[in-house]
Amino acid sequence: MAVLQMAVLQMAAHQGKILMNLKKHLQKLTELHSPSGHEGNVRSYLRDAWAKLVDDLQVSALGNLIGVKYGTGKKPRRRIMLCAHMDEIAMIVAEVRDGYVRLNDLVGSDGRIMQAKSVIVHGKRPLTGVVAAVPPHISNTTGDGKKVYPELSDQWVDLGLPAEEVMELVSVGDLVTMDAPLLELKNGFVAGKAMDNRASVAAVSYCLELLQKRTHWWDIYAVASVQEEVGYYGAITAAHAINPDLAITLDVTFAKQPGVNDDFTQELGKGAVICVGPNFHQRFVDEVLTLSKQIEIPLHVEPLPGKSGTDAWAIQVAQQGIPTILLSIPIRNMHTPVETVSLKDIKRTGRLIAELISQLDDEFLEKLRWQREKKESSEDENDDDE
Repeated sequence: MAVLQMAVLQMAAHQGKILMNLKKHLQKLTELHSPSGHEGNVRSYLRDAWAKLVDDLQVSALGNLIGVKYGTGKKPRRRIMLCAHMDEIAMIVAEVRDGYVRLNDLVGSDGRIMQAKSVIVHGKRPLTGVVAAVPPHISNTTGDGKKVYPELSDQWVDLGLPAEEVMELVSVGDLVTMDAPLLELKNGFVAGKAMDNRASVAAVSYCLELLQKRTHWWDIYAVASVQEEVGYYGAITAAHAINPDLAITLDVTFAKQPGVNDDFTQELGKGAVICVGPNFHQRFVDEVLTLSKQIEIPLHVEPLPGKSGTDAWAIQVAQQGIPTILLSIPIRNMHTPVETVSLKDIKRTGRLIAELISQLDDEFLEKLRWQREKKESSEDENDDDE
């Protein structure tokens, strides 16, 4: 226990410096524009950010960024994979007419909240525009007087340019992303676009920086994955290529806010969430919960009885099966330009993972093996015979 307490104190002494940079790191990550299938901007920035934190950097054929930090154990060393997707929701140009640009969904965008928002149309050059909104005095209503909100495919962007110039600069199929700089709120909260899932990417960065002053036996494969929002494709290929012994997926979950059922939410700023259900290795979950109590990092349990809808869904069944858990960072206003997150939750998530990795040894996998159940069951039967 004395060794564990000393390790926690070492991490606490180092974290002050990291916190000074965490908000700036998150700001850079979220303000970059990298929709699913077009993650190059974030990947390029992360290559520079991770260059001093890992021993090797790789870019897969699909576009995943993989940072490898080698352990100190004897070869062949065990591998742990950290996976956080770096793509974001976005829209696409469906039509250009009379100087306006009609929108459609690329992935994940909500037509209800896009009216009167600022966006970036990625034509021949980035163009700032606003999504046009019909004045409430003349907006459409149903027969009972309720206002009708247009579908995303019926909304148009005003670029403030002559129609001829818009036709020259914008084409059908160009990307459209939300124009939302990071907003600093009170109590260590920040809001902006793409917190899903750049908050988790920042937690991986934080973990890697903490591990600069720690030793670890296992090799670490930190993956910023692509195309999670459209089908976990980056995670599928990364898990197959790396074939890790363990995997930790990092994503976001719903935080408590007005209008959202408290049964499915977590308090913002009170710590991360670990999920339980068929998508996750229960014994691995138990080990992490035990560790969180030992080092006094709050960790809440969220039941997910079916498909998690995260990269963990793909990683778990890669190769012959990979023991996988999901750590989630609570955010408010998911899939909007004002996704709100607590910097404390990001830090705690990174610290928990760093502490887990520093304690992994050659015997850790034995604690997780399902074969133990069969052996224990046989021993119980022998006892009954006696």
